[in-house]
Amino acid sequence: MKTKRFLSASAGVAIISAAALVLSGCSADGGATAPDQTDSGGKITVWVDPPRVPSAEAFQEAHPEIEIDVVQIDGTVGGQTVKQAFANFDSAGSGWPDAIFFPSNDDIAWATGAASNYAADLTDLLPDVIDGYDPAVLSFCDIDGQIRCLRNDAAPDVFWYNKAFFDENGYTLPATWEEYGDLAVEIAADHPEKISGFLGDAYAVNRYLQAADCPTNDRLSESEVHINLDDPNCVRANELLSQMYDGGALTTQGIFDGDAAAAGVNLVMSPGAVWWGNYLFRDTWKIPAGQMSASAPLTWEGESSPTAGNEGGGLWGVSSHITGKQLENTLTFATFVATDPAWQVELSTGLPGYGPIQDAWLEKLEADGYFADVASVQQAFKDAAGAVAPYSYMLYDTGAAWTETVSPTLIANGSMGDALGTFGEELVNRANSVGYTVTAE
Repeated sequence: MKTKRFLSASAGVAIISAAALVLSGCSADGGATAPDQTDSGGKITVWVDPPRVPSAEAFQEAHPEIEIDVVQIDGTVGGQTVKQAFANFDSAGSGWPDAIFFPSNDDIAWATGAASNYAADLTDLLPDVIDGYDPAVLSFCDIDGQIRCLRNDAAPDVFWYNKAFFDENGYTLPATWEEYGDLAVEIAADHPEKISGFLGDAYAVNRYLQAADCPTNDRLSESEVHINLDDPNCVRANELLSQMYDGGALTTQGIFDGDAAAAGVNLVMSPGAVWWGNYLFRDTWKIPAGQMSASAPLTWEGESSPTAGNEGGGLWGVSSHITGKQLENTLTFATFVATDPAWQVELSTGLPGYGPIQDAWLEKLEADGYFADVASVQQAFKDAAGAVAPYSYMLYDTGAAWTETVSPTLIANGSMGDALGTFGEELVNRANSVGYTVTAE
C-alpha cells in the first residue's frame, strides 16, 4: 500500500515532529537513546518540497512494489522548519525520514555534522551512481572524502548573452572576465538602458565571488573555515564589480525581485545558471524566442581554464539510521530520483546532475526552439559543469549575508569596495556565531 501526505509545510513538519516524540516516549530535551539503525521491513518515508512531488509520484508509478509514505515539506530556501524538526528527531532518537530533498543546499552542513549525522555516507552504498557524476558536480556532497548526498540537478553558471543585440550592434563576445568588464562599461555608455548583471540576489555571491575562487566558503573541517575578502582572488572580483558598477553596467536589483523583469529584458549579458534560460528568460521575464544564447564560462586573464559559480542544484540525502530492507528500498528511491529519465528527463526542468542522462535532457532544447543558437547553448551547458569553482555549504548563510549588505550599502551611496568590506565582516560574524573558527590563511 502507498500513502501520500501532501501536508501544508509547517503543519506537516509539526505533526511529524510531535509523532516522533510520542513514539519515542521521551521529551524534546533528550534522555532516550534510539537504536543505531532500524528496519521497517520495507516501507519508506520520503520528504520532498513541492517542486519534487512529481519525482515521488514518478517513483510510485515505477515501483508499485515498494510501500512509500510521501510527505510534502516547507520548500523555502533558508527556512528553518526542517532543521528544527531534525533537531527534535536527533533529540528523540527517532522520526527521521528515510530520504529527503533538502530545501536548502546549506542543510547538508548540519545533516552531516556530528550533532545529527543524518546523511548516510553513500560512497560504498551507491558506487555506480556516484561514478556517473562529474566530480565537480558532486563536489558539494563530498564531505571529508565521503559522498553524503546526490545532486538532483546541476546548476553551473554559463555566460548568457542576447545574441540578437550583439549581432545588431556588432559587439564581440568576451572570453575573459576582464573583457566582460570592459565590454559591459562600453555597452552601458553606448546604450544607457542596457545592463550586464544583477547584484541583489543571494546567488550573486556565487556568480562573481565563487567564480573568482574567492574564499567565502572554504571549509577546512567541521569547525574551521577559511574566509578572507583580501585574498587576491577576491580582489580581482572586487576590481571587476567596481569597474562595472561605477560604469553603470550593474543593477542593485536581484533576479527574483518583483520588478526584475523590467530590468531583465534589458540584460545584454551576464554569468548565470543554466536554469536562467527557461525559468528567467522564457517563463518569468518573457524575453521573446530567438534572442538569448549562451557560451562557456569565462576565464580570468593569466589562467588557462574557465571558472564558474554555481547557483542552486538540489541535494538528496539518505538516512544513516536505517538498515535492511528499509535501506535497500530507500537506496532504490535515491537512485531513481537521481538517475531515472522518467523524472530527470521527462519531468525535471533542471539539467540533470547525473551525467549519462544529460544528453537526453539537452535534446529537449531543440524541440523547445527558444534559444537563438541551440547547439551553442547545449555545448555551453556541458562545458560549464566541470568549470565550477570549489565551494562548501556551511552552517552560515552566505547568500543572506550578501543580500543584507551589498545592495543596501550601494543604495546608500557606498562604493563596491565598501559593500564587499561590509559583506566580509558580516560573513565572519555569522561564521563565528555558529561556532566556526575563522582563519584568513
